Amino acid sequence: MKINNIKYRKHHSLYFNLSLSIGFALLLLLFRMKLTGSYFYFFLVWNLFLAGIPFFITQVMKYYSAWQASTWQKITLFSIWLLFLPNSPYIITDLIHLHDDDSILIWLDLFLVFVFALNGLLLGLLSLIDMYGFIAKNYSKKISLVTNFSICLLCGYGIYLGRFLRFNSWDILTKPIFLFEQIGSSLAQPKVWAMTFAFGGLLWVLFSVLQSVSGMREQDIIKEET
Repeated sequence: MKINNIKYRKHHSLYFNLSLSIGFALLLLLFRMKLTGSYFYFFLVWNLFLAGIPFFITQVMKYYSAWQASTWQKITLFSIWLLFLPNSPYIITDLIHLHDDDSILIWLDLFLVFVFALNGLLLGLLSLIDMYGFIAKNYSKKISLVTNFSICLLCGYGIYLGRFLRFNSWDILTKPIFLFEQIGSSLAQPKVWAMTFAFGGLLWVLFSVLQSVSGMREQDIIKEET
């Protein structure tokens, strides 16, 4: 019973703090819009929305026991989650817009993109931790670690597809043939592998650190309660 109460307080605190962080990002964007009269960085709101979809999916799976569904339902949920997961770290690449003519307040714009990117990254990492837990519970920790490492690399490649080839998550349904043609032709380029391992490696390291910190904090709370 105590463990359930701890988990409830932990989730409640997480949602509250995430809301504060996202709210801060939105207020910062409104401040820039008011200051400059420009809506140029409003696209960050859409990108952050896409980054939040994987987190939303794992929360639904957690609270409605969706992971106990049929095999095909699990595959469908996992596939949708995986398709949208690269959107979480993708916002980091929006720093490229600092070179645009519409980016007129360089330090404010840098901070703005950083705050949105940090929120997107947090949502993705928290979702990745949840998925690790689901897989470990239903299979094994070893399988979960290997799967998550592969997912991180796929995210790295997904960022390349989004930033350089300008594909969206839903293009696998709207133009699958063209997508796979571009994937096939891109794999021979060194920069593709460099970006895949760079972003994938970063995600894996951050996931490992956040998972360790989360596990230690939960153990400390349980000790304090007992």
